[in-house]
Amino acid sequence: MTERTVDPPPRPARGPLLGPADPAASPIRYPLGPLEPPVGPPRTPLHRAERCEGTGACARACPTDAISVDRSLGPTVVELDYGKCLFCGLCIDACPSGAMASVRFEEMAVRDRADLRLRHGPPPPPLAGSRLADEVRERVRRLYGDSLAIRAVDAGSCNGCEVEVAALLWPRYDLERLGIQLVASPRHADALIVTGPVTRNMRLALEKTYRAVPGPSFVVAVGACGISGGPFRDSPEVEGGVDRVLPVEVYVPGCPPSPVSLLYGLWLALGKVDQRLARGEIPADALRGPPR
Repeated sequence: MTERTVDPPPRPARGPLLGPADPAASPIRYPLGPLEPPVGPPRTPLHRAERCEGTGACARACPTDAISVDRSLGPTVVELDYGKCLFCGLCIDACPSGAMASVRFEEMAVRDRADLRLRHGPPPPPLAGSRLADEVRERVRRLYGDSLAIRAVDAGSCNGCEVEVAALLWPRYDLERLGIQLVASPRHADALIVTGPVTRNMRLALEKTYRAVPGPSFVVAVGACGISGGPFRDSPEVEGGVDRVLPVEVYVPGCPPSPVSLLYGLWLALGKVDQRLARGEIPADALRGPPR
């Protein structure tokens, strides 16, 4: 008896394995090259003093008290603390005069915590610089300018900032092209990236990790929680920011900060770029498009 054979059905023609390249997924050259236009809506809040009516609606809407409005001294004094800001946009929705707007600006990292505080009103007294800090920065720039090993420490965060730190290893951002690596042990590290408001249970572990890093080293505080405690700032279970436990070299605000902001913060710590944010004022040449 002859065995009956059945021809298999014809296979459909295969298309290309990869479609057209997505500009948002292609590798970036920043910070070695120019910063590409950001994808998505603007997130960074901006206060325009010329439109402000001093109603205080923005301050009442802020969930972390990042905005204060004071009219007791005569002229209205508005302060916006990017170190506390969650970039949620509630202040923009609440402002009746349109004084609060959102802009596209990601190079937010600063060396001095005071530079995250925007103040519109009578100027505050100037702050004195630190000679010791300048000497440490020069040693860091000389030793780690071409190669840097970083240990990331979660000090009680929600994992939002950790996702952005992990994104630095994606092909899109490719942290290692800059000679920067994330390492598993503080004994192999030159610096720490710390996220979270530093819970009481994590304080000792954070201090031990810092002491295990060979010096000279530096610390980068990431996110609103790492800078000020964020929405957990009033909890008795948190310290309220990394700089209450360790000396901080660079602050990277955001909730969470973008990978571009993190890249800029690391480049700033290494002395390869100049700080763009001063006294909370976003430089005019950095604004991409009109405020919204």
